[in-house]
Amino acid sequence: MQSPDVSNKRKTTEISLEAAANLPLQQSAAPGQQPEPISLTDSSLYINRELSQLAFQCRVLQEACDESNPLLERFKFLSIVGSNLEEFFMVRVAGLKRQIESNSLIAGADGLTPSEQLDAINSEVIRLLSSAQDELRDSLLPALKASDIHIFDYAELRAEQKLEVDEYFLQTIFPVLTPLAFDPGHPFPHISNLSLNLAVLIRDQDEEERFARIKIPDSLPQLILISASPPGEPTVSGKRSFCYIWLDELVRANLEVLFPGMTIVDAHTFHVTRDADVEIQEWEADDLLEATEEGLRLRRFGDVVRLQVNNDMPANILEILMSNLQVEAYDVYLVEGQRPLSHLKHIAAIDRHDLKYPPFVPAIPPELNPDAQDHDIFSAISRRDLMLYHPIDSFAPVVNFLNQAAKDPNVLAIKMTLYRVGKNSPVVEALLNAIEKGKQVAVLVELKARFDEESNIEWARALEREGAHVVYGLLGLKIHAKVALVVRREGDKIRRYLHLGTGNYNPTTAHLYTDLGLFTCDERIGADVTDLFNYLTGYSAKRNYRKLIVAPINLRDSMRRLIRREIEHQLSGGRGHIILKMNALVDEQIIQHLYEASQQGVKIDLLVRGICCLRPGIEGISENIRVISILGRFLEHSRMFFFANNGKPEIYCGSADFMPRNLDRRVEVLFPVEDAKLARHLREDILESYLHERGNAWLMRADGTYTLIRSANPSAPVVS
Repeated sequence: MQSPDVSNKRKTTEISLEAAANLPLQQSAAPGQQPEPISLTDSSLYINRELSQLAFQCRVLQEACDESNPLLERFKFLSIVGSNLEEFFMVRVAGLKRQIESNSLIAGADGLTPSEQLDAINSEVIRLLSSAQDELRDSLLPALKASDIHIFDYAELRAEQKLEVDEYFLQTIFPVLTPLAFDPGHPFPHISNLSLNLAVLIRDQDEEERFARIKIPDSLPQLILISASPPGEPTVSGKRSFCYIWLDELVRANLEVLFPGMTIVDAHTFHVTRDADVEIQEWEADDLLEATEEGLRLRRFGDVVRLQVNNDMPANILEILMSNLQVEAYDVYLVEGQRPLSHLKHIAAIDRHDLKYPPFVPAIPPELNPDAQDHDIFSAISRRDLMLYHPIDSFAPVVNFLNQAAKDPNVLAIKMTLYRVGKNSPVVEALLNAIEKGKQVAVLVELKARFDEESNIEWARALEREGAHVVYGLLGLKIHAKVALVVRREGDKIRRYLHLGTGNYNPTTAHLYTDLGLFTCDERIGADVTDLFNYLTGYSAKRNYRKLIVAPINLRDSMRRLIRREIEHQLSGGRGHIILKMNALVDEQIIQHLYEASQQGVKIDLLVRGICCLRPGIEGISENIRVISILGRFLEHSRMFFFANNGKPEIYCGSADFMPRNLDRRVEVLFPVEDAKLARHLREDILESYLHERGNAWLMRADGTYTLIRSANPSAPVVS
């Protein structure tokens, strides 16, 4: 699969909605001939998961190339490409390498073996990084300078500026640095994951060349603000002029201070990515908490899966790194810049609001506004179901829901799942307050939430210390569901109030991601959630739920049933229609069900932000399937599943993407939206806006490439 040529600007990769309607489909037979029947398990019908992930990074890169985005936001998108690639190597590439080491020749649905995938990944990553560096060098950095933000090399500084930064080096940086020698008396130092380092070649008094490594401390600012232009000197933009030097550049310029009496021969930055996908052997663990902590310790010493060096690093220094880090030539990536793309986040954070998106203030629906007179969130929920659409709607009502539950004398218990809550969490603070007020609190903290394990361990211990019932996940399963239950006494009855969501209980990401949350006190959903928590905290073999769809119990079967129902409606003369919005579509069985529905004439719209292994537009297979990827200011994270049901539509929201892990190895919850007003809002306002999106929508072709959709006519119809 080939991704779009990301070296081109958007204007060269756009098509109109009108033109998209006439895109040629992949032909399986010559005109006038019947196409040969093809098995739905044929590898030609599936796109490789890893290459689809890289195609997504190409689309993110296009956001950095888009000159209609504010300049510092473009730097942010480029840094996201870098951080996404780091995680891609830490997890996906590392997994493929382990398969090769175990002599696995098993191919995926797309037919590629692990070694074939690594070869394809290598060429795609090289092309992606090259395009990213071209964009940085030719467009972004010149635009930064034109906006009076200057990032200097040390040699470019004026004499007084050099004195200023050298003093900063001596006072602040020098005490933190620890040069580590490498010789017969000093073993090669451990290079920590994702660290930025200097490989330094020095010559001693005996004319012997020595190697040393310096880790650039991530505890200090990476961009150092220095004195601007002299007073009265005009600036380009009329704004305040910002002048910076990178921390590693300043360290490089002061190496003589670190190695007094030595001659500095050469110095080059390098960056390593390690295998971070440490598998926790749960079945061998007496204590999952201790096992997770041990897994975090082992992650620090995972094998190096990528070594990034600047392309002018001499062969002798590169050889030292390769031999001691035990990497092969195909693990080495030569890049033009001195630092990884992820470090561009420091440029994106510069305090120039005129170069960023305008401030966005989420709204609070009137029914959930705590400042309203006689506000009672439980009364509001009891009147009708309420829905939040983040970040348009604030996350504050979710926190308020828990805070009111903590204070309300009629609340008896709070039960909740926590996957990623972040630091300084107001959600956890509300739960701690509830414990202090005498409520029974049960929390399911998923310790195995990748890269959030350390934070989750701290919160789990804090909750446990205060007396909460804390469950650390389930054997062999991650708890990914987003559910909060408040049990309240009302007269002589007990009522259950619920919040069910598509995203994490994290106020920070709720301001950056699109997600949905439903408040309800529906009795049957409440009973289902009670059964779910009994399954998660105790022993339960319950297989049937009244309204919820729960993985791994019935999600796969429910999706097959709902897709099959649309087929039956279509065959009975109806108009089958499915709209699925998710982050990733990988599962082979789900893809086959969708292919079958398309073959029977069911119209299928797939809004898949990232990985999509299904091929749309194949004659006789998927010509009724359209795949659109939406990118923009906010990360598209919400999941919605719409089924037309012959005029009686059903719509579900929830935590699951359609990947094998979500369907089979995670606890996920999909919940129905049954309030007619809310369901209509989701279908006619939110989903329709996605399907008619013109500025940030990419249409997927059968070969896996994506084309940006534009329309000269704002009233043009959606592609069908």
